Amino acid sequence: MCEGNQTQVNQIHLLGFRSLHKYRTLLFIVFFLTYIFILGGNLLIILLVSVIDHLKTPMYFFLKHLSIADVLLSTSIFPVMLDIILVEKGILSLWGCIFQLLLFGVFGCFQCFLIAIMSYDRYLAICHPLRYSSLMSPDLCHRLNIGTWFLANVLPSSEIIVLIQYNFCGLNSIDHFFCDFGPVVELATSDTSILILQDFVVSIFIFVFPFAFIIITYACIFFTILKISSRCGKRKAFSTCSSHLITVCVYYGSFITVYMTPSDENTSHINKYRSLLYLVVTPLMNPIIYSLRNQEIKRAVQKIVSHIFYYG
Repeated sequence: MCEGNQTQVNQIHLLGFRSLHKYRTLLFIVFFLTYIFILGGNLLIILLVSVIDHLKTPMYFFLKHLSIADVLLSTSIFPVMLDIILVEKGILSLWGCIFQLLLFGVFGCFQCFLIAIMSYDRYLAICHPLRYSSLMSPDLCHRLNIGTWFLANVLPSSEIIVLIQYNFCGLNSIDHFFCDFGPVVELATSDTSILILQDFVVSIFIFVFPFAFIIITYACIFFTILKISSRCGKRKAFSTCSSHLITVCVYYGSFITVYMTPSDENTSHINKYRSLLYLVVTPLMNPIIYSLRNQEIKRAVQKIVSHIFYYG
């Protein structure tokens, strides 16, 4: 319960990009087009992997679900962000804000685990090519995907269950364009030390363990590639994992930039802009990375286009 003359917070005001008021039309156009490109690029990958037979392999199966997560994550953030840019202050109900925070956590967590699974897939393809088909079977792919979605729902939800028990009184403004964990917790008037400790532990499972696993798998891949005698063989092996390696660098580089840089009094304001790295750059880059660097994707696009023109 709120004490004294404090009132219970029922609405959250997202302040958005107040300092860029005079550029709001340009911002809206840029972010709207970015959102369209994110949807178009990732939906194209989902379509191609679903209908093209030669793309129905473990790597593309996981890429399809990574694109699904990119679409869902972007859709949970971009419409609200675009509305804030137009009206200069977004208003969400407290429960709506918490729900957006939950969606952000679920889809972000899923991406972390899935990218780690994709590194394991590349490890098997390069280090154990003869046993790859038997080890990375369709049944295992589906089980890994289901398990990833399960963990992605359980871990963030455990924090939300604790968060909703706190009191939110008085202040209701967040200097951000979406309901991120840190700014929302700062509004709580209850003692949040337990939640902050819980978030630290959960973050280890979501970010540190998958990242460490990726480093280990790529160390094994690197030493395996070094043992290949021919230069052509080394180039082919590296090209097999290069797209995923770029995705790892972009994704984790973005999160490290936002959440592992030194804190100061301006951190929350700066992180608002840093957040655009993983909310905009990462889902936008994934279709570009896999489309430009992957001949199978290019052939699939050409097949779809020629089919449309032939029967259109």
